[in-house]
Amino acid sequence: MDAKMKHLEFIQAAISRFSDHSFKLKGWAVVLLVALGAISARESNGGLALLACIPIAILWGLDGYYLSVERQYRALFDCVRSLDNDEIDFTMKIDQKQKAENGWLPAAFSTTLCLFYGSQLASVLLLYVAVTS
Repeated sequence: MDAKMKHLEFIQAAISRFSDHSFKLKGWAVVLLVALGAISARESNGGLALLACIPIAILWGLDGYYLSVERQYRALFDCVRSLDNDEIDFTMKIDQKQKAENGWLPAAFSTTLCLFYGSQLASVLLLYVAVTS
């Protein structure tokens, strides 16, 4: 049982790292949106407001990747959890089935990421309309 618990701890540590990366990306997205929004409003330049769409889209894609990998490791955790003690091999490899079930595109367009980054893009568009009119 000790080997199984240690293997599950390794997997959980990986899951925690990916979750932490995702959290930090969201923080950077907010900082970039506020900074570019403030500069755009101060300069009355709608182009700067639209420029904020680029880093938001990049961070959205990267956040989707981290969420996808986190889901893959959660599936690995569930698989290891159901193994017998003598079957524990401490592998951290994600098999093709787990990769296929937890792909990047479904993760990137998950409800939480769509709400978070979609609201940021909507804010950029509102700022663009406000600055250009």
